[in-house]
Amino acid sequence: MQADEAASHVSLWSGRQVRISALSGGLTNENYLVEVEGARYVMRLPGQSTELLSIDRENEVYNTKAAATTGIGPQVLEHVAGLDVMVLEFIPGPTMSAQSLKAAEMPARMAQSFHRLHSAPRFLQDFNMFRLIESYLRIVEDHQVTIPSDYRKWLPAVRDIEGAVGLAALPATPCHNDLLCENFIDDGTALRIVDYELSGNNDPCFDLGNTAQEAEFGQELRAALCEAYFGRRDPRQLARMNLFALMSDVGWTLWGAIQAKISAVDFDFVGYYTGRWERALRVLGSPDLRRWMTEAANLT
Repeated sequence: MQADEAASHVSLWSGRQVRISALSGGLTNENYLVEVEGARYVMRLPGQSTELLSIDRENEVYNTKAAATTGIGPQVLEHVAGLDVMVLEFIPGPTMSAQSLKAAEMPARMAQSFHRLHSAPRFLQDFNMFRLIESYLRIVEDHQVTIPSDYRKWLPAVRDIEGAVGLAALPATPCHNDLLCENFIDDGTALRIVDYELSGNNDPCFDLGNTAQEAEFGQELRAALCEAYFGRRDPRQLARMNLFALMSDVGWTLWGAIQAKISAVDFDFVGYYTGRWERALRVLGSPDLRRWMTEAANLT
């Protein structure tokens, strides 16, 4: 669907002059800045065949509205039923990057945003990366998607990791689950969080580990984020963060492979999923994996 056509269905600016320009960054959706008589909005259009990525648009809209109640997510100003077009609050401020999130004050600010997001009203559906991997593998089979040749060899290790993170599992809270650096926007007061298409109730440590991986945090910054979130040093939860960081690479490898097959977006998805898998393999084959699993299972 073209942006002009989508905009014509939005009642918020019906009969008014609109100016539409593309926003960069979306890999599964199309995002547009819509300017109407001095006001700015974000219009979000669904991407092609995104149901194959286990994206549920009803879940996305529901959870975006729930996240907005915390002041961390953007307000949903209109949802065009049947077209899955959302009009969202425009959040002024710089979009974050891996470099900007490495600033000394950022782990504490990120933790504050997570605390607010994780206290949102319960999301519509749950999210579990281990189940999502199983779902993605079925899609890989059904649609003859090319994945790394050694991917399935490591599935026993994935099962072991699931067991390790489950031993000290935290109560599921509303989580984002796909925290690219660009999903943080600094409005000058808080780090706002956008894009809830893969959101769901999950272990909070997944959000912490996933975003640490996306921001390419070393162990010092990961420990700082963990301490800021939990209010104390917690080696066990830090180990779980590290395991979830690894699992975000393992899971999003399949996401990238499926996107390489179905997406109309001009993006190097093959390079994306290959890079993800190579990074995952470096951890899967390292002594860190066994150490983190031992620390995650530490009952003392």
